Amino acid sequence: MRVLTIGVGPTFAMRWLIPRLVDFRKEQPDIEVRITTGGAAAPFGEDWSCGIKLGCGAWPGLVAEPLFAADLLPVCAPKFAASLKRPTDLKGPSLLRVAHAAEDWPAWLKAAGIPRLAARGPEFQFYGQALQAAVDGLGIAMGIRPYIDDDLAAGRLVAPFALSVPKGMRWYLVYRSFQTEQRDFVAFRRWIMRTAAAPAARGKSAGKVAHHAD
Repeated sequence: MRVLTIGVGPTFAMRWLIPRLVDFRKEQPDIEVRITTGGAAAPFGEDWSCGIKLGCGAWPGLVAEPLFAADLLPVCAPKFAASLKRPTDLKGPSLLRVAHAAEDWPAWLKAAGIPRLAARGPEFQFYGQALQAAVDGLGIAMGIRPYIDDDLAAGRLVAPFALSVPKGMRWYLVYRSFQTEQRDFVAFRRWIMRTAAAPAARGKSAGKVAHHAD
């Protein structure tokens, strides 16, 4: 069995990559994919075949190819959305926070024209935890694409407002240049680039369905 080791953050792995790996497995049944700890803050591991990182695209010594735009969009459970007709209906204690992304809510609230409102809801370590809390009705999470695409499409979460704001970063497939000579990596790169191009439109359409008109 050939092995491909991918460094990726826990939320990206759970919310996007793992649910789609069955498709890669069908295409490449002889390649064993191993997921290891990665993410924006993790250094590129010596044993990694590649990584998926959120950032500006500049990692010295590494090739970075863009996968997704990291757009921010508030999301919540459908029952929670019923009381949200416009951004001014938001209340600080119901806005769920992510510890390492304190800038997300202020950026969106400023774009929505309510910069004085402050998020004061429960704080979580990872986006995935905040999104699960939103699914369970605890409050409104700041969703980041592509984490929310599947939940929007399935109706587990809705986007009560159409406004999305660029985070100022992108998701990248990151690897060392010599990996382009490795057939297993080439197969994975081809698959993930193709797959990354597919879900954005689905997620955006789901968000528009959930939008409440002002």
